[in-house]
Amino acid sequence: MRRKPVMAALVAALSTTVSTAFAVIAVTNANASVPTATIPLTITNNSGRGDRVYVYNIGTLLATGRQGWADAAGTFHAWPAGGNPPTAAPDASIPGPANGQSMTIRMPKFSGRVYFSYGQKLVFKLTTGGLVQPAVQNPSDPNANILFNWTEYTLNNDGLWINSTQVDMFSAPYAVGVKLANGTTKSTGRLKPGGYQGFFNALRGQPGGWASLIKTRPDGTILRALAPGHGIEAGVLPASVMNDYVNRVWSRYSTSTLTVTPFGDQPNTKYYGRVSGNVMNFTNGAGQVVTSFQKPDSDSIFGCYKLLDAPNDLVRGPISRTLCAGYNRSTLLISANQPYNVPSAFYQDVVTNHYARKIHAQMVDGKAYAFAFDDVGANESLVHDGSPQVAYITLDPFN
Repeated sequence: MRRKPVMAALVAALSTTVSTAFAVIAVTNANASVPTATIPLTITNNSGRGDRVYVYNIGTLLATGRQGWADAAGTFHAWPAGGNPPTAAPDASIPGPANGQSMTIRMPKFSGRVYFSYGQKLVFKLTTGGLVQPAVQNPSDPNANILFNWTEYTLNNDGLWINSTQVDMFSAPYAVGVKLANGTTKSTGRLKPGGYQGFFNALRGQPGGWASLIKTRPDGTILRALAPGHGIEAGVLPASVMNDYVNRVWSRYSTSTLTVTPFGDQPNTKYYGRVSGNVMNFTNGAGQVVTSFQKPDSDSIFGCYKLLDAPNDLVRGPISRTLCAGYNRSTLLISANQPYNVPSAFYQDVVTNHYARKIHAQMVDGKAYAFAFDDVGANESLVHDGSPQVAYITLDPFN
């Protein structure tokens, strides 16, 4: 399963180390007032579209661990039991604002998503294992021809973390923000003027199958671009797309050492990687092997999982996060010391995550969550505040 950016963002925001989800939630901030049970979320529709908008606030209620949805007042509703085959979920939609208008709903202490769709309600179903969310890589998904997107957030006693995300797809443009106790506002996720069309035009011009990530409706409406891992899963992007780069990395570090310093606040914690056959072994300062990685395939790189799995521990996870960022940004051959956090040097190899490259290029602040560990080096589109007054989602123009 691919790691979603909201948890990676929480880890990055709270600490430069990797921690468990439970530890993240347990962290306290003595200088911040505890947010009330709900806070306002103002949604502004600047999309320029006439479609009716539907909003959904779904996730896990942190007080109980139960999954469900929140209505416009922020009241929690648990999902009923599902079935096999899946049964229809209750209609959790909230009528959204028309173009040029705003509305305010309440956000409970959730870890979840705020979905928004244009023109049609989304289809959610329930299995015996819980909620079935839209699967953009599946052409038979009931939401495949609906224009929609989502933001991810966690609101707990330590504040609000909210981010824009392109980990699964690039679609309907939006930005997120939070109003601080001093009245100022922080925001991120906004595209440059012309950035929406600019991204799709750039992706169309990228050889090697990248243009096939773009999905349109039968009427020609652009719906989204799949993230490259989903493109491999859907059979539209070659599974070998990163192989040449991986082979070059493997060759270099069979005769030299890759040094990983995963914690910004622990410069003396270092791990040393060397390739032996089909394995890259990492040792600590005492020369003991602490973890090993099989030679990764493209899907493992784009998804930061499988052969680059990153558990919430203090050794393998942090090393894997660093490797994942280095592969996606193609920095592992630029420097033998990782992470290499020089954004101007990212994505410069001919073999790279061109999807991520083109998204970052269109962002006003250069920040994006174009792959799961885009927060390595704080390059992610996240805002956080310990005493949030109001959260914001702005539906931006499709230009």
